[in-house]
Amino acid sequence: MTVTHDQVQAQLTAPGQLFELEEVAGHGGTVRTWKHAPVHFRALLEMSRFHGDKVFLTYEDQHISYEEHFRRAATLARRLVEEYGVVKGDRVAIAMRNYPEWVIAFSATLAAGAIAVPLNAWWTAQELEFGLSDSGAKVLIADGERAARPTGLARSLIVTRGEVPEGARSFDDVLGRIEADVTLPPVELLPEDPATIFYTSGTTGRPKGALGSHRNLGQSPMTVAYGLLRSVVRAGKDPAESAGQRRVTLLTVPLFHVTGCFAVMTTTMFTGGGLVLMYKWDAGRALELIEREKVTTFSGVPTNVWQLLSHPDLGKFDISSLNSLGYGGAPAPPKLLERITEQLPTRAPSNGYGMTETTALAINNAGADYLAKPDSIGLPMPVVEVKIADPLGGELPVGEVGELCLRGPNVILGYWNRPEATAETFVGGWLHTGDLARVDDEGFVFIVDRAKDMVIRGGENVYCAEVEAALFEHPAVEDVAVIGIPHDELGEEVGAVVRLTSPASTEELRAFLRERIAAFKVPVRFWVRETELPRNPGGKILKTHLRKEVLSS
Repeated sequence: MTVTHDQVQAQLTAPGQLFELEEVAGHGGTVRTWKHAPVHFRALLEMSRFHGDKVFLTYEDQHISYEEHFRRAATLARRLVEEYGVVKGDRVAIAMRNYPEWVIAFSATLAAGAIAVPLNAWWTAQELEFGLSDSGAKVLIADGERAARPTGLARSLIVTRGEVPEGARSFDDVLGRIEADVTLPPVELLPEDPATIFYTSGTTGRPKGALGSHRNLGQSPMTVAYGLLRSVVRAGKDPAESAGQRRVTLLTVPLFHVTGCFAVMTTTMFTGGGLVLMYKWDAGRALELIEREKVTTFSGVPTNVWQLLSHPDLGKFDISSLNSLGYGGAPAPPKLLERITEQLPTRAPSNGYGMTETTALAINNAGADYLAKPDSIGLPMPVVEVKIADPLGGELPVGEVGELCLRGPNVILGYWNRPEATAETFVGGWLHTGDLARVDDEGFVFIVDRAKDMVIRGGENVYCAEVEAALFEHPAVEDVAVIGIPHDELGEEVGAVVRLTSPASTEELRAFLRERIAAFKVPVRFWVRETELPRNPGGKILKTHLRKEVLSS
């Protein structure tokens, strides 16, 4: 017998239950929170130690238990404080692939009371330099590949898995001897204290640092855990039975994104599950790891699932341990759900909606609900309030399309050193997402369009203004419009319509851009236009019209 959503929420959030709710001050009023969530990251880290010898992190042939992770993180936290002079509020940047050291560095930074600044490992040296300068990072912890990229900024550098430049120290050297009785350095933390700065591409061409709090970080894994149990109870199953099954998650997305960090990594830490890391995403390697590590959950963006199902070796591996497929971060192609139900009919797919500004998951669609409404992003979590707003911020009735606005303990503090951008996005306690949406009479949210001018390529946000700004630096480019090109696997790819003042080849333009922006932002296709680009009376390029024109030609 199917249980209603109201019944599920009443059962899971009842007084005394793990997901009990309480009101706290925040965002200009009060917000609903998970009463029993960790109050800050140190609490979460201390709790994780109770999982003891259970394997937390797996990378290649390396397995690190929860106790080992705690000791290494606590040791590094002490080194940062005692040897590098890191104090509460200092910024420590992390720039590396999905190595175990990334997780250890992140944990140590927060445990020391500093603000963790995960930088996009795909960024160019110029982009990395911006992130380091903008955040004012005191220490940079990087892998050899990132450390080799000259940033031009003097700071303390700790390097892992690669050549250590002169003046820097290796990660292992900094750790030194790890004592069994190591404790965290003393520091007083409050839920409202800043904890993280994740950079999100800016509509003005420069990334903005999303400043998250310890409350955001502590609430996030509870939100994901609730979403997992909601679909179990909704199907009429016993949540205790599900809670007893250890989750082993294959991480297919970067830890420097909130999906990888919060929806997966800190949630794994909270639940005592296992996290299998990959050097880089590869569908064939993913199949090998699912079989070898008995992976139960696959979490990433829709592109990852598409490529897994398309791999010619899918039938050669035993992936029977895999019981769920979770994805978000980008629109899911309609064909994806069909392929999952055809090729892996016993696996439970789920789709989620979240942003850097919501500390990952805010709205979720899973189980029977997803099958019934595959074009919806689902229902908001109990701690998340949803409003569909008109241009003046007023709330629209059910069924009408407006801007999706969110409010809750997962919404960040604002943008680092960007008061104007903060005031523009966070209005009256509400986060204005920039997505156009509607809500049906059952409370399900449907994304209709994106109000912000960006392309989502395989889960990566590419703001058109940033690519356009880089193209305008080329002397031959007189005018440009960057647009999204539909793609079955990636969702979208980046395209550009240019008007030139002198001849310039497509390859010349690409080579020019590769020196300025990350490779995934470089357009895969260019259209050269001899006439002026179409604009409205206000001078704004009519991109919808332009996209239809070039894609039909």
